[in-house]
Amino acid sequence: MSGNPSVGAGGILVAVVPGQPVTVLDQAARLADDLDVPLVCANVDPNRYLVSSYVDGTVVALPYDPDLPETEDDTFDPELEARIRETLAGRGVPFTLTQLAGDPAWALARLADQMDARYIVVGTREAGLRGSVREFFNGSVAVHLAHRQHRPVVVVPLAPVEGGEKLPWEDPPV
Repeated sequence: MSGNPSVGAGGILVAVVPGQPVTVLDQAARLADDLDVPLVCANVDPNRYLVSSYVDGTVVALPYDPDLPETEDDTFDPELEARIRETLAGRGVPFTLTQLAGDPAWALARLADQMDARYIVVGTREAGLRGSVREFFNGSVAVHLAHRQHRPVVVVPLAPVEGGEKLPWEDPPV
């Protein structure tokens, strides 16, 4: 299934990104199944900005960088779509795929409002110093969502650290 996110009114919104561990999608699907609601899988391209969006789910976005190609219609990444379909196959959870553009937290919150999502499901950032530096400059999508909109945000840990271990950003290597 793909297209209009309003089909998933009251459903679960999950942020999906290429290369993300399947755990995030798996947990979102389990939640949608437990609540007997549809799942909306949204990918956000932070390198583009939203020009307009249509009721059928089509997004028109342009790149921030003038050297990037100006393809107007953003299409969902085919490899990511195949991975989502493979993960959700046989579960009986209805789902849609939606491509968004711009600031991930803002784009997800906007879609959550449009579809009246019950929850927004996101994964934690990648582990390691590189992920910590990116999060320092860009901020955590989960934190931005938790502080800037009213619905619950479910954060799925991707690389949990054992209780006694330091977090990667607490004591970076010198």
